[in-house]
Amino acid sequence: MAANDVKDLYYEFYVAGTPEQVWEALVSPEGVKAVYAGCVIESTFEAGASIQYVGPGNLGDRTVHVYGTILACEPNKTLSFTHYVGESYYEGQERYESRITYRIEPAGVSTKLMLTHDQWHEEDPSYKNTVSAWWFLLSSTKTWIETGKPLTW
Repeated sequence: MAANDVKDLYYEFYVAGTPEQVWEALVSPEGVKAVYAGCVIESTFEAGASIQYVGPGNLGDRTVHVYGTILACEPNKTLSFTHYVGESYYEGQERYESRITYRIEPAGVSTKLMLTHDQWHEEDPSYKNTVSAWWFLLSSTKTWIETGKPLTW
């Protein structure tokens, strides 16, 4: 992949829900498990703390799919963390750090959910799949908040 092929990823959705409902969908065991194929987030959500998405996968029920370090956390407003893909995906994944930032803002009677995934390494093999995966994951998050049911993988 050429360096100019790697661009910051930015997604913006409007959700029929409150900022608190959007936040809960992003961090609660129920929300994450519904949208992320049975995974949960393990973190204290304090700056400097670790964060892991753990769940069923290639290495069993406690496969680490994504991990990193919390950079900023303000409930119902912002969650930012470094992003590494878990070891079950490809060898040498620890060399490829990127950053994920969720921002939540009230938008009238709805909520605006923005996600930026940036600071990519130009050779990160997870980039290509991530581009399309975010559309599905964020659409599923929106659907879960609005209907109580996520999209099916």
